[in-house]
Amino acid sequence: MIKQLPLADFLASSHDGLLIDVRTPAEFEQGHIIGALNIPLFSNEERVLVGTSYKQKGRQPAILLGFELVGARWATYIRQVDSLLKASKKNKVFVHCWRGGMRSGAMSWALSMYGFDVHVLVGGYKTYRQFSIETLKKDFPFVILSGKTGCAKTETLLEMKQMGEQVIDLEGIAQHQGSSFGSKGNMYQPSQEQFENVLAHELHQMDIEKRIWLENESVAIGKRIIPAAIFLQMRNAQIINMQLPLEERLNFLNSEYGILPAEFLKDSVLKITKRLGPNETKLSLLAIDENRMEDFISQVLVYYDKTYQRGQEKRSPESIHELTLDKIDPVHNAKAVIEYSNTKSKFQIPNSKFQNPNSKFQNQ
Repeated sequence: MIKQLPLADFLASSHDGLLIDVRTPAEFEQGHIIGALNIPLFSNEERVLVGTSYKQKGRQPAILLGFELVGARWATYIRQVDSLLKASKKNKVFVHCWRGGMRSGAMSWALSMYGFDVHVLVGGYKTYRQFSIETLKKDFPFVILSGKTGCAKTETLLEMKQMGEQVIDLEGIAQHQGSSFGSKGNMYQPSQEQFENVLAHELHQMDIEKRIWLENESVAIGKRIIPAAIFLQMRNAQIINMQLPLEERLNFLNSEYGILPAEFLKDSVLKITKRLGPNETKLSLLAIDENRMEDFISQVLVYYDKTYQRGQEKRSPESIHELTLDKIDPVHNAKAVIEYSNTKSKFQIPNSKFQNPNSKFQNQ
């Protein structure tokens, strides 16, 4: 039996089943529903062949070509789904393609014929993508945690999350630490589309009657761009600025970046040569070559501190709240940030200010 479900019902129900995206690996990598598994009906190359046939010869020849390409793979798909269902101890299958058309129709038919309880997303991934885009245009009760490079902002935010605060880790979603050195040489960034999908997914889980904490970021996190409406809200939000001693910051950065491969660090320095200046670049590269990591970090930190200060100057002074802390201690500092914010009326959220971002989604 095959059931057609609108987006809200599809996503809500899919938690109890196996969510399958039958688009090509390339389409899946570009962007997909959170939690979906990719079981492609066609390879990237096969989809091109079918699409070309559709344009040149028409619908029916394209369908015939599609069945010829899939051929004996139907049994493989069924076995794969059966194995995944048994491993997950679930008994429902949720299928989608790009528009909810032929690919999901063919796969759901085959799986239903075998006896699986199959559900298909009306409108396909295209509907989900539109939901993500609309979510990112909503208003949210953001509060920003800031501080100069090396204040352990991310670590502090993650501790705050453990303490019950609503936190979205933008750098975690982007898989990048934000600076020229932010990939750490081994982090692979998702596509811009998938970055937005995950951000929209996390925002959708939030209670808008409570504050949502974000780290102070520039508009670009590596190669990923914070959506314009979200970034504007971040710029206008109230901000807690952690002030920590320079020595503490240097020690923290040395423990995080001083251990990275020298070639990666040197390549990263060269990427910001124009901003560092020729002399500082030369001194930084020399310090890396001589394994004087604290000297290297001190050199580049001058640039990042200046960049941070310029960013702060773009904000309204009334929105910035300074919080002086003694040392890098994410647990202690997380408690201090929460306690400080609880004493300030500007960090309390007026319920009437925000439209429920889930309302349209729930009515789909």
